[in-house]
Amino acid sequence: MPTMRPLALNDGPAVVSYLRRFPPEISELTFTNLFVWRKSRPVYIAEIDDSLVFLTNTGQNREEDKLVLGYPVGKVSLLGVAEALDIDVAGFIRIPENVAKTLQDANVAIKKDRDNSDYVYRVTDLAELPGRRFHKKRNLIKQCLSTYPCQYEPFSQGLMIEYSDMQDRWCQARQCKHEPGLCNEYVAIREMFDHYLDLPRLIGGAIRINGAIQAYAIGEELNPGTAVCHFEKAMPGFRGLGQLINQWFARHTLKNFEFVNREQDLGIPGLRQAKESYYPHHMVEKFNAWFSADRYDKAFPVEPRECERHEVDNVL
Repeated sequence: MPTMRPLALNDGPAVVSYLRRFPPEISELTFTNLFVWRKSRPVYIAEIDDSLVFLTNTGQNREEDKLVLGYPVGKVSLLGVAEALDIDVAGFIRIPENVAKTLQDANVAIKKDRDNSDYVYRVTDLAELPGRRFHKKRNLIKQCLSTYPCQYEPFSQGLMIEYSDMQDRWCQARQCKHEPGLCNEYVAIREMFDHYLDLPRLIGGAIRINGAIQAYAIGEELNPGTAVCHFEKAMPGFRGLGQLINQWFARHTLKNFEFVNREQDLGIPGLRQAKESYYPHHMVEKFNAWFSADRYDKAFPVEPRECERHEVDNVL
């Protein structure tokens, strides 16, 4: 009987090896994403028939219930996972359309998860911002460059302290500890900075203005030809800096990729508008499926934790 255990840092090499053999499509399936978000979204791992499976809690106050997160990294089917594990698998979340179709003849309810569908862009579109549709973004970048002495620096271990310091300043400016979603994100970013030596696939860059880092972007390869952007931040008060870090990250760091997956909008209206304004090449649509529709009717059932439970209060 396969065993399930909490995802740990030392699982990294095995997870990366599986993902190289079976390149993922959805943004959730990188070791970085799974590991750094585990404090707000518990992640468990199991190996079934030469496949890796990730699971999370249902949020229904039943610790024994689990949801499959994403799809198996390997050849085992979703239903095969439910049959193999000695636990109650309540359903499946964040699964792409082609995988969801394999469940159509099973006794499960399937629902599209628009809020967690991934935006995928051509790197050249973000790097060059061609045509009339990007006119406003080009103007904002020109304003930024004419106002501030911006310099781009590739991601390196020596910049970790400065990246972390900028993230603290960003969170203070945005009052993260009053917003559970931003608080969870802050903890995930700090996990990434604290364990960057164990996350060797990370790539990124930062913009320095008058000696201080004021913007950064960090990602990694998702699959051959496609990168994923995990986090991108720009300090408020610098008009056009957000557009500039987006462009320079694509131009300087992602130039060897054709596409970049910039993850989901979480159903946040402003974030959706921002992502749509860059005109994605395509979306990676995701679906949720569950065995009992009357019990599990949330796109992502794990409730965000209150900020006071996180280490952010000790910093900000």
